[in-house]
Amino acid sequence: MTQEQQAFHSGFVAIVGRPNVGKSTFLNRVIGQKVAIMSNVAQTTRNKIQGIYTTNSEQIVFIDTPGIFKPSSKLDEFMVNSAISTLNEVDAVLFMVNAQETRGAGDNYIIDRLKDIHKPVYLVINKIDQIHPDKLLSVLEQYKDALEWKEVYPISALQGNNVDEFLSQLSKDLPEGPQYYPEDQITDHPERFVVAELVREKVLQLTRDEVPHSVAVEVESMKRESRPGKRADGQPNELVHIAATIIVDRTSQKGIIIGKGGKMLKEIGSRARADIEPLLGDRVYLELWVKVVQHWRDKPSALREYGYKSQDY
Repeated sequence: MTQEQQAFHSGFVAIVGRPNVGKSTFLNRVIGQKVAIMSNVAQTTRNKIQGIYTTNSEQIVFIDTPGIFKPSSKLDEFMVNSAISTLNEVDAVLFMVNAQETRGAGDNYIIDRLKDIHKPVYLVINKIDQIHPDKLLSVLEQYKDALEWKEVYPISALQGNNVDEFLSQLSKDLPEGPQYYPEDQITDHPERFVVAELVREKVLQLTRDEVPHSVAVEVESMKRESRPGKRADGQPNELVHIAATIIVDRTSQKGIIIGKGGKMLKEIGSRARADIEPLLGDRVYLELWVKVVQHWRDKPSALREYGYKSQDY
């Protein structure tokens, strides 16, 4: 059978797991571009991020869900409900665990939820580059009888170990189907969403424990402005003017994000712009403000305003 005659396989695949097991790192590795934000802070992902992997024989639409954990606020409830609801919408599920961590109550909670769905479930053991190879067998032993796994794959999302082999197997297991998105599309989220997420990522990376999960980012405007002349590639010379507001729930957090003489806010903007420009394909002028909205994480109206739309909170 020639390449042109090969069946095209496609489907939707959810990535679930405890917070900070490397789901977003895996998604960005597969897509080859940043579509999900990464941070050392757990519970970084808040919405279902959709990343699209396409070749001439397959299209896999990955949904990187928020980590599943015990909620303590309306925002937490939104995140957990968002993750669990995804399991009923896909063709397969990847349950990702951290090879460095012992199986715990959080893993058992997710496994119990997976028992109620009738989809193929893959056990993906991530961060194998962080452990000695001799320890891998003991990790496998912890999970081998927990569920009837479709396949078990040890990988390193950061280094890429075994990722291509896993993708090949996953593609073969997915049904024959259509190409849902254009081959050059890597996410279904609008530009504003991704821009807001990239700004939020820099806040988390630079402030770490000082401003944990009290941050939302709202993009107020995005405008392309034509500039004189053309770019080196012959395309129109444009500048994207972006205005965004960083929302926190305490005045002390506002001070931390702005920093002495505005230094921290400038650094957040500089790092965010470096990621946004390749995404948009144009130079970016990024304006950032910081606003205090007390207890916004427990206000349904605020959650809706900042992009967390759900019937579950």
